[in-house]
Amino acid sequence: MADVANQVANRIPTNLVVNGVRRTLDLVPWTTLLDALRDHLALTGTKKGCDHGQCGACTVLVDGRRVNSCLTLAVMTDGAEITTIEGLARDGALHPLQQAFIDHDAFQCGYCTPGQICSAAGLLAEGRAGDADEIRELMSGNLCRCGAYPNIVAAIQQAVGRP
Repeated sequence: MADVANQVANRIPTNLVVNGVRRTLDLVPWTTLLDALRDHLALTGTKKGCDHGQCGACTVLVDGRRVNSCLTLAVMTDGAEITTIEGLARDGALHPLQQAFIDHDAFQCGYCTPGQICSAAGLLAEGRAGDADEIRELMSGNLCRCGAYPNIVAAIQQAVGRP
């Protein structure tokens, strides 16, 4: 019982802007951003894959930058703007990357797709998406067990406006 009381006493108020909505969460310090999103905010689009930062399924944007949410403590993002796959669409219209993934059938099982799309959105914002080889290199932190890589690259190229 003392452990539960200590956990409650050790909670830290954490302010986030998630998909444009300001949220305050009282979290134990070791709560990852991934767990805060999934367990505290019910945003389950972000996936828990390896939980070691190796697969990229948990990729979200923090202040516009790609991060592995499984390796990021939520309290470290206090005051940050978090964008998940649920927050990319605007006014009922899919984000160009979401549409491109559909157009190019850039998913099979779909498990990695939210992380792939968020990572690609960060890549576009960085202005670093060049040719197919450069896209493959810059997306190398996102794994797809189904092997949809050629379609993923084609989708990113479409969103960038390159053939």
